[in-house]
Amino acid sequence: MSALPPLKKDRTIAELPQCFSRDAALHTNEEFHSKVKTACSAQRTGVVGFSFAKVIVVGDVAAGKTSLINRFCRDSFVRNYKATIGVDFEMERFEVLGVPFSLQLWDTAGQERFKCIASTYYRGAQAIIVVFDLSNTASLDHARQWLEESMEENDPSSILLFLVGAKKDLSSPSLLAQMEHDAIRLSGEIRAEYWAVSALSGEGVRELFARVASLTFEANVLAELERSGSRRAGDIIRITSTSDGEHVKSRRRAADCC
Repeated sequence: MSALPPLKKDRTIAELPQCFSRDAALHTNEEFHSKVKTACSAQRTGVVGFSFAKVIVVGDVAAGKTSLINRFCRDSFVRNYKATIGVDFEMERFEVLGVPFSLQLWDTAGQERFKCIASTYYRGAQAIIVVFDLSNTASLDHARQWLEESMEENDPSSILLFLVGAKKDLSSPSLLAQMEHDAIRLSGEIRAEYWAVSALSGEGVRELFARVASLTFEANVLAELERSGSRRAGDIIRITSTSDGEHVKSRRRAADCC
């Protein structure tokens, strides 16, 4: 089995990245939860398991979903791209508080005729990124519908939501101001975090995905600690892949620490 490529420096997260606007943040904590930091500190002394979060990216056709993912994953921008058919999939690695963590990014088709195909991949998401075009008011109007459809396959109480305005570079100053005003209002109604980005220039893209990785990682750790009940923070949850692709959890206890 070949070794994984070196982790990019911008994927190493030691502190909780902040939202660009506290008025549109999912929460306003300045740092990771103390229980999460304690658990991760203990895991550094032992064998650290692999964990991931499934993130689905939805929105209108040509809203900028694929360009957003390509800018983050490949640091590239293609002006003339083919529309996504069904879904595309990317796995991107991070290191959060010293612990390996990955995002499964599911790029879904925006065309009506592919909705049935794409919707089959919505289930099991831990975060939903709803992308709209900052230069197209109708695109924002459709955001709520995309959210409702993707939430049909998931538990609303356990999903992190991100409302992302793409193509910031194409929006005039006056239109951008109005679109952002409406987007921040909508984000408050649907309890999502709002970001404005540009795949062309890369503005805000790395910061957005670092934020998504950090918040889903924190949610994963807190959920696991809650499920485990009596398990101490120093316990290790290890996830390995079997030959048939299924994930199996095993448990090891890290060395005691003060």
